[in-house]
Amino acid sequence: MGAELNFKYTGKMNNTHDTQLEMIRCMDDAVFKSNSTKEICSKVKSVLEEWVNANTILLDSQYLEPEPNSYARRLLHRDPEGRYSIAVMVWGQGQGTPIHDHAGLWCVECVYSGLIKVDSYSMQGLPEDEVVNFKKMTSINAGCGSAGSLIPPFDYHTISNAQPTPSVTMHVYGGDMNWCNIYQEKERGKYEKIRRELSFSS
Repeated sequence: MGAELNFKYTGKMNNTHDTQLEMIRCMDDAVFKSNSTKEICSKVKSVLEEWVNANTILLDSQYLEPEPNSYARRLLHRDPEGRYSIAVMVWGQGQGTPIHDHAGLWCVECVYSGLIKVDSYSMQGLPEDEVVNFKKMTSINAGCGSAGSLIPPFDYHTISNAQPTPSVTMHVYGGDMNWCNIYQEKERGKYEKIRRELSFSS
């Protein structure tokens, strides 16, 4: 195991940018000073749980605007060496995802504001199969500061907004997540794997 890390910051933050930089410093420590994927995810989750709360402003308004036709996806930070990235997603009323994976990357997700529904699934088949079945395992509603980790192959899930006003989530990935596999239901209980390219909103 890596050394114990202190993710709290007790100094005074001057503005949102300073707060972001200090959180990212803590995130660097969590990722770079860990010895396994499980340890990374545990420590990244601790950082998010420490920094994401109703009393801390981490995100400027430019990250919080919803898009009309789909959830918004914006880059907050990318490690210069590509070891991890942080994306912010904004979910309007009724917006969500199909069942999807994270292209082999570990991920830790945290609700920044609002209320998010997360459904987790177990795949009945193999990741390389073009058509698979899924069994729903859990369904939770998560509020501000709630975080969870997803480590392949246990990363199949959906996310949707659980309230009539926009909700915002933060996602820390073990690299650049510029594509993923989504699973569209072809017939009852059978899902077709489709590769989806991902991009960032304006």
